[in-house]
Amino acid sequence: MHVHILGICGTFMGSLALLARELGHAVSGSDAGVYPPMSTQLEEAGIALCEGYAPANLAPRPDLVVIGNALSRGNPEVEAVLDLGLPYVSGPQWLAEQVLPGRRVIAVAGTHGKTTTASLVAWLLESAGQAPGFLIGGVPRNFGVSARLGAPGGPFVVEADEYDTAFFDKRSKFVHYRPEIAVLGNLEFDHADIFPDLAAIERQFHHLVRTVPGRGRLLVADAEPALDRVLAMGAWTPVARFGSAAESPWRFELERDDASRFQVIHQEDIQQEGQGERHIDEDAVVDWPLTGAYNARNALAALAAAHACGVDLARAAAALSRFETPRRRQELRGEVAGIQVIDDFAHHPTAIAATLEGLRAATARGRLLAVIEPRSNTMRLGSLRERLAECVAAADVAFWYQPPGLDWSLDPVLAASPVPARLEQDLDALVAALVAEARPYDRIVVMSNGGFGGIHERLLAGLEVAHG
Repeated sequence: MHVHILGICGTFMGSLALLARELGHAVSGSDAGVYPPMSTQLEEAGIALCEGYAPANLAPRPDLVVIGNALSRGNPEVEAVLDLGLPYVSGPQWLAEQVLPGRRVIAVAGTHGKTTTASLVAWLLESAGQAPGFLIGGVPRNFGVSARLGAPGGPFVVEADEYDTAFFDKRSKFVHYRPEIAVLGNLEFDHADIFPDLAAIERQFHHLVRTVPGRGRLLVADAEPALDRVLAMGAWTPVARFGSAAESPWRFELERDDASRFQVIHQEDIQQEGQGERHIDEDAVVDWPLTGAYNARNALAALAAAHACGVDLARAAAALSRFETPRRRQELRGEVAGIQVIDDFAHHPTAIAATLEGLRAATARGRLLAVIEPRSNTMRLGSLRERLAECVAAADVAFWYQPPGLDWSLDPVLAASPVPARLEQDLDALVAALVAEARPYDRIVVMSNGGFGGIHERLLAGLEVAHG
């Protein structure tokens, strides 16, 4: 079958392309404004890409068109699909129908941390010999690809996004996945372009809860009021909380302030079908390369999910020492004269703050320079701009970039900044300012959910000239 994918360079759609290719289909696709890591993955897989959208991209005529949620009516290739009467489907529906049947699905949902947590779950299952399939909105470096089928009939880990499915299906993507195990990591307002308020997102999360069978498992973060409201709407599946609350059956206690070492305590009573109740009381120590309490919480969720799949806690905790962060999650892109350039996908005030706080705790010397491009749809609408100033408090200096299309001024953010801050509207000027500011042992953390004009390579080149 010839499958043609519209929006193929998005993290989700590009991952679908890899799965379709692995299933034996001929795969092609169209997109605009491509950038790594997804474009690199597709090229390495030998998948043909059409730059831009046009009716001519549909020749030869594909057997099926998979349409990404970034595409809408009026797009010339979408219009051609409809006019030609080509069979089409959304990405989540294709995944649900072609890959997930017969698999134990572990869905990882939440406003923040989905990519890291899903990568952690996949790695723990892999380390236990279960050879999972997965689809993750990033590239887990332990695997080198964002998606694979895994062993036939084995577990399948999916990053479960609450964003809408397609222009013809406005439900959240994750309602298609029908997981046996669902991780709900956190929940706050985001995606202001499709959700009017937090209550609307909570309703979508409850739709996900409704799809988890009674024999399954809901792993829900503690101290998350929005998730409490979701569960208050009704839950028909056993719930286990995770976090730092004393009463949570899965909890962690930090042994180092930077969260690179922590203890995991698991204490709960589990009803086993036909065998009565079993009390579990076990603990383990995690000593791993990641930092930040938020990452320890992600790891705790992954340990609980792997445990629900039969993985021994001690074995899983040991495997975390070999975990590598996904691409663009605290990823060290290079170092010049002791100055590190770190790439991170953080683009929401909560994620920006958590990333900087984690890196601050792990920074023994030198300064932390934050570089932020507010380019997400929520940021472009200005929905969370009043929270931006405070989110950089853990940095020493903040550099803000005002991208094209951001039609509100960042000046009030700078005026309210708790740390020295600078605003640039030209990428070359931003790179020059960073090169002039940086000194040995500084860590420059670049945060954006886009390609940011290749700033990492440009910055490293500039540092090499100035300090190399």
